[in-house]
Amino acid sequence: MSDNDNSLFNQSLEKGLAVLRAFNARNRTMNLAEVAAAAGINKSSAQRMIHTLEALGYVSKHPVTKRFQLTPHVMEIGYNYLAADTLVDVANPFLAELAQTTGETTNLTEPVRSDMLYVARFVGPKFIPIHLPIGSRIPMYCTASGRAYLSALEDDEVMALLEQSDIASHTQFTRTSMEAILGEIAEIRRKGYAINSEELFLGDMAVAAVVRNSQGRPVASVHVVAPTSRWTREEAERRLAPAALECARAISTSIRTL
Repeated sequence: MSDNDNSLFNQSLEKGLAVLRAFNARNRTMNLAEVAAAAGINKSSAQRMIHTLEALGYVSKHPVTKRFQLTPHVMEIGYNYLAADTLVDVANPFLAELAQTTGETTNLTEPVRSDMLYVARFVGPKFIPIHLPIGSRIPMYCTASGRAYLSALEDDEVMALLEQSDIASHTQFTRTSMEAILGEIAEIRRKGYAINSEELFLGDMAVAAVVRNSQGRPVASVHVVAPTSRWTREEAERRLAPAALECARAISTSIRTL
């Protein structure tokens, strides 16, 4: 829990949100003790939070096992964000056009701490199974969209985010040394786009470009999925990078007029 001593800070709300965040792919269902441990709160607080969330319809309890789980009602909160996100509305037609012209799936991701979160997607004619639904998060340090975003930040901001990251090897191709990651970011700054091949998932390659707001600050990344079964790195850089850059620039220009 936070040590925030601001008089306006509501610790009960913080605990309630911690309970909601405690449920994930590893903790699909939990008993009260497990909820308390996962949320980092005591059992008494967990009981109050769970009771309230259950009464509001965000959590349900299995009648036999007595274990708790999230309900679909939770998705309404995430959907409301997407519905209210002007950037997604602006980006959608450009992402759709990019998917059509490249024949590949296109995505828009936004920064959340040291991750990038999927907020929009258009599936290209050459469909591939999508294993990262909208709302999924991917690390900045080892993905094209994340590195594209990092490349548009100041050096001290980059270091702060990398230091927050849980850097680990996802495949044999993942760059994990700070020197290698910073070298990639420097290359992206030179080229204007990022390309990543099989650092997060084998068989996956992506080309990304950053979206900037009216102040020139990065707010998102556009990326095109380029499966290694269909694309070489050289082909992706030659054919997809210009398209991704143009898409990101068009979105950036459009949001500056809002």
